Amino acid sequence: MTESRRKLGSVALLLFCVAGIYASYLTQGVVNEHLAIKRYGDQQERFRNLEALNGAQAVTCFIWAGIILQALLLTGRVSSSDLAHWYDYWQAGITNCVGPACGMFALKNITYSAQVLAKSCKMVPVMLMGVVLHGKRYTVLEYVCMTLIGLGVAAFAQKGSSKVMGRLASPNPLLGYTLCFVNLAFDGYTNAAQDHINERHRKNSPIHMMCWMNFWTALYYGLYMLASGSGVELVSFCARHPDALVDIILFCLCGAVGQLFIFFTIKTFGALVNTLVCTTRKFFNILLSVLWNGNPLLSNQWVGVAMVFTGLVVQGLMKSKNKHSKRKAE
Repeated sequence: MTESRRKLGSVALLLFCVAGIYASYLTQGVVNEHLAIKRYGDQQERFRNLEALNGAQAVTCFIWAGIILQALLLTGRVSSSDLAHWYDYWQAGITNCVGPACGMFALKNITYSAQVLAKSCKMVPVMLMGVVLHGKRYTVLEYVCMTLIGLGVAAFAQKGSSKVMGRLASPNPLLGYTLCFVNLAFDGYTNAAQDHINERHRKNSPIHMMCWMNFWTALYYGLYMLASGSGVELVSFCARHPDALVDIILFCLCGAVGQLFIFFTIKTFGALVNTLVCTTRKFFNILLSVLWNGNPLLSNQWVGVAMVFTGLVVQGLMKSKNKHSKRKAE
């Protein structure tokens, strides 16, 4: 009876985490696309500072995580001696700033659905670089998954709805997809840098990482916006269109809450469960773009979406099976 209650509690907690991630990032996706394509006011102005969304989100996440981190330190649940130094994150903060900014810039050139799909195929460059640079070998199923994902993105990009493309600020698929792949490359370095920090500080807290990663990211975005004048443009735009400010605040809050759910899911259920949850969530992001924001997909694009997510889900299940086999062997 006790065991069944424990399992039931674990399932309920997992469903709570899934609901939190879905609610946060599905809402954020709708708002993100809304800001990218909407025209505000009588002058039909576009929101042109999309990259500023990441900076605003970083400030919100830094404050949010900072409050939680201080509470954990005061209650003794986290020891300051176990943590990395706040300045250890400065390099990862650079790529965490530049990469997502490229992804945001891409929304001026390609649709939100295309951006989500392109950013989902991280395993393709990782495997290619592994083979070419390090001579790594993968299983046949991994090569099949990589091929499915690559061909799926190609099928999606082959032809899109002229109605949807017409809503973009500056339609340019080649530039948009290139920016997404640059985003993936920088994300790869960011992940590697974070892993290196965690290797040197084995008991480092995820909340500590969330706090100081966002601090450096916010700092770099702040310097960029100050130097480029985009910060003044952003404030001026929000003053003219208060409804845009509401969208930006909602975007930031969703990101902050979503990050906490992701960290909690990884800590409680492991990275593989989190990967599967986030992978399926991206499919619903695309579905919401079609149904909620009125951006229909053509038949070749639905085929591309199906190919990419089949490859991603099979890859996730394969990793889960391999990890389970290793545990049994131990």
